[in-house]
Amino acid sequence: MTFGFASSGAASTQGSSAPGSPAPGSPAWADFSPDSADSAHRLARMLEPAEWSAAGIPLLRNPREVVSGLHARHLPTPGTAVVAVLDPDERLRASASFGRCATATDGWVFRHALLAQLRRIIPHDLRRRTPVRTAVLLYCREGDARWTQEDGAWMWGLRDACTLHGLRCGAYITLTSDGWQVLGEGRGGRQPHTGSRPEPFTGTDPPAIRTGGAASDVLRRAAAR
Repeated sequence: MTFGFASSGAASTQGSSAPGSPAPGSPAWADFSPDSADSAHRLARMLEPAEWSAAGIPLLRNPREVVSGLHARHLPTPGTAVVAVLDPDERLRASASFGRCATATDGWVFRHALLAQLRRIIPHDLRRRTPVRTAVLLYCREGDARWTQEDGAWMWGLRDACTLHGLRCGAYITLTSDGWQVLGEGRGGRQPHTGSRPEPFTGTDPPAIRTGGAASDVLRRAAAR
């Protein structure tokens, strides 16, 4: 798991807990199994591309630049998610990458994992009347660019995590061997892809990357109730 910070002003904070938020001391990727109808519940905790498009998710002005920047910073491999927070000018404020270790494809589990990362890398905006920063999610996986139920669960989780952290819900992007794809928008490209080398940075140097230490324990301590 790696954390990238785009500026020194992106301070880490835990934020206040909301109902249903991860409980300290529990594994973050614990499968959420409330009852025997859990599989049906999981199906309800996902979004299809049409639902995603109808939700009014803001479009990225330059999605390829965002994708290339996150790819160069985190070098994701299949099974890696990268959550990033952008300011109103679409500048990267903070980002974090982490592995998808859960066995269940459940938007609730994904929500808690994303929320744990957001709380580590940037303060919440819950006191604002309207969100000013946007969170986007890049997920590197096997297969082609077509929507899957796993993608739908990530979409649901991203939307819910953004609400709980006071952020705008932004684009959900997949990175596969075919290239990258902004789901629900129909925009994509062949570079970068899962096997490509990172493109060189232009203008500014890449942010410092932190690995290991206390940050690596966050995902294990946060859990879905």
